Amino acid sequence: MQIFNESFDFSKVATQASGSVWYQHGGTVILASVAVDEEKSIDEDFLPLTVQYIEKAYANAKFPSGFIKRESKPNDFETLTSRIIDRTLRPLFPSTYRHPTQISVLVLSYDGKSDLQVCALNAASSALQVSSIPLSYPVCAVRVGRNENGFVLNPNARELEEGKLDLYISGYEDNILMIEMRTMRQESNANELSEDELCEAIELAKKEIQKISLAYKQSFLEHKKPTFTIKHCPDNQSEEVQKLILQNYWDDLLKAINQMAKSERMVELQKLAQKISIERELEYDKVLGGVEKCKRKAVREMILKEQKRADNRGLKDVRAISIETNVLPFAHGSCLFKRGQTQALVVATLGGEQDAQTYELLGDKSPSKERFMVHYNFPGFSVGEASLIGAPGRRELGHGNLGKRALESNLSDKRVVRLVSEILESNGSSSMATVCGGSMALRASGVECDELVAGVAMGLIKEGDEYAILTDIMGLEDHEGDMDFKVAGSSKGVSALQMDIKLGGVSSKILREALLQAKEGRMHILSLMEESAKKIVKNDSILPICESFYVEPDRIVEIIGAGGKTIKEIIEKFGVTIDLDRNNGEVRVSGIGAERLNQTKEYILSLLSKNKPRSEKVDLAIYPQGLKFKGRVKKLVDFGAFIELPQGGDGLLHIRKIKAKNANPQEGEELECIVLCSETNKVELDLV
Repeated sequence: MQIFNESFDFSKVATQASGSVWYQHGGTVILASVAVDEEKSIDEDFLPLTVQYIEKAYANAKFPSGFIKRESKPNDFETLTSRIIDRTLRPLFPSTYRHPTQISVLVLSYDGKSDLQVCALNAASSALQVSSIPLSYPVCAVRVGRNENGFVLNPNARELEEGKLDLYISGYEDNILMIEMRTMRQESNANELSEDELCEAIELAKKEIQKISLAYKQSFLEHKKPTFTIKHCPDNQSEEVQKLILQNYWDDLLKAINQMAKSERMVELQKLAQKISIERELEYDKVLGGVEKCKRKAVREMILKEQKRADNRGLKDVRAISIETNVLPFAHGSCLFKRGQTQALVVATLGGEQDAQTYELLGDKSPSKERFMVHYNFPGFSVGEASLIGAPGRRELGHGNLGKRALESNLSDKRVVRLVSEILESNGSSSMATVCGGSMALRASGVECDELVAGVAMGLIKEGDEYAILTDIMGLEDHEGDMDFKVAGSSKGVSALQMDIKLGGVSSKILREALLQAKEGRMHILSLMEESAKKIVKNDSILPICESFYVEPDRIVEIIGAGGKTIKEIIEKFGVTIDLDRNNGEVRVSGIGAERLNQTKEYILSLLSKNKPRSEKVDLAIYPQGLKFKGRVKKLVDFGAFIELPQGGDGLLHIRKIKAKNANPQEGEELECIVLCSETNKVELDLV
C-alpha cells in the first residue's frame, strides 16, 4: 500500500504479532510490531506500555562499533527516539487499558536520507492502528526546518543540518500530541524563534499532519484486526470510598494536598489513607486508591473554580528563586539554582579536543565528536526515596538532551564543555532548573555565550471548554494536569521546547496562550539571573583560558612533527593543551594563565619562522621532469619526507614511494632522487 512517499505492508512479516508493518520510505525499511497480552490485565493505575526503537548495524552495511560486534546497549539516539514514540502513542490508549503492551521498531535498512524519527513513529503508529487494540486515531509525525527563504517541511538531512530550526511535531487530524523543538546556531547567530514565528511553524506542521493522518485512517481501516474487549471491572467499592472521603475527610485531604505542594512524595496521602482505613475498618489499598482519585478532583477543582493552587500561588506566579554561583572552589564553574523545592547543582568543566565525546550514528561514515555535553542525574534522595544511584535511565537522558538543546545554540565558545546537573531536591521542573543553572554555570566558568538562557515548565488543567494554564508547575500539578510544556530561551526568543499532552490533543489557541504566558515567566527568571550574573566571582586560579590563532594549513604538520614529537615537546614545555585543525589552519592553545598561552603562541610562530621552507621563495617549475640529483632529507613527516632541491626549495618524497623501495630515510641523510613532476609551488619526487 502506497501513501504519499511511504509504503506499508501489513501481511508480509511478523503476522503472529497483534499488529505489524513492513514500512518503507525510499531505501529505508523498518519493521514495527505490537505484542499484547490480551488475557492479562494489571491492577495498578498505569499503562504498562514499553517501546523499543533499535537500529541494526547492517541497515547501513556496517559492523557494530566497539569491542563487541553485536548490537547490545542502545545508544542515546535510540533511547531518545524510543521516548518520542512512547510520548506520542501513550495518550491514545483508553483510560481503562491495563494490558501489558510491547511496541518494537527495528531499522533494517537505512538509505542515509530518510528522517528516522519521523519514519519510526509513522511505522509504529500504523502497526498499532491495525492491531487488535481498540484505537481510533492513527498518528503521524512531521519535521519543520528553516532556511533563509522561510520554513521547510520535512527537510532532508543536509537541509536540516545547515538550517536554523529543528521542529518535530506529532499528532492526528488537527490535534497536537507532542513537540520537540530546538534552534541551530549559524556563525554568530543563535536563531531563537519568537512566539509568533513558532506558532506559524506549528500551524504549517498541523496542516501536513491533518492531511497524512486522514489518509492513514482511510487506508488502514480494511487492514484492522478484530479488536478484543478490554478487561476492566468497575470498582464499586472504590466509588463508595471516594464518597466517604469527600463527605467526611475533605478538610484532611486539603491539608495533605497542601503538604504535597512542598514535596513530590505521597507521604501525607498515605497517612490519611491509613487513618481512614483504621477508623472505617476498610482495606488500605482500596482507601489509598480512593484518596488519590479524590486528590485529583480536589486539585483540579481548586484551580478551575477558585483560580487557586495548592501552594497558594496565582496561576502565573513563579516560585521563589535563589541563585549561588561558584559554590565549588575547585570546579571550573558551578551554580546552585533553587526554585521552590527544586534544587539543581550544575557544574561546568572545560576541556580540550581529547575530552570530546566520540559517537557514531547509523548514517555516519566515520565517528563524530560531541563538544558540548549536558549530563543530568536524578538520585532517589532528591524526592526522599531510598534507592541506589545507578546508570542514567531514559528520563535522565531525555532531560539532559533537553538541557543541551536549550543551551547549545547560544554557545559561541569552541572549547569542549561538559555540564553536569545534580538534582538535589525535586518538586517539579528539574529539567528547566538544569537549563537555568547550566546557563549560569557557563557564565561562571567564562565560557562565551551570546545570552543567558532560562526555562520554565507550563501546565494545563482542562475540563470541557473550561481550562487554566499554569506557570512553573510543581510535581503535584504535573501529575494531575493535562499538559507538560517546557519552554526555554533567551530574551530574544525560544531556543528549545518540549511538549507532551495527556488528554489526546491541544488546540492552537491554548498552545499560543501557553507560549505567551511562558514568555512572561521566562523573562522574570532571566531578570533574576542577570542580577546574579553581575555578582559572579570566577575561579581564576584554576580556570583554563583559550587562545586561537591561524597558520597556513599545510604547515600544521610542522607543529606536529615526526610521530608527534614536536607537539608533545611543546605541551610538556609549557603545560598546555593544543588542538589543531588541519582544514583551516586553526591552532587552539588552552591552559591556565594568559602569560603561558602567549609564550606558547610565540614559540610556535617562532618555530615556523625558523623552519620556513625556501620553496616559498623559489619557482619550483624550474626543475624539469626526469631530473636526477642527490638531495638531503630535510624533514620527516607522517606522509613522507621533504628533500632539499639543488637550487633551493623542497620536494616531497611521498610515503608510498618510500615504502615501494623499502627505504628507511633519516633526517640529514642524502638520497638519489628523480623529479616526477613540478609546478610553481610543488615538486613530487621518487627514489632512483
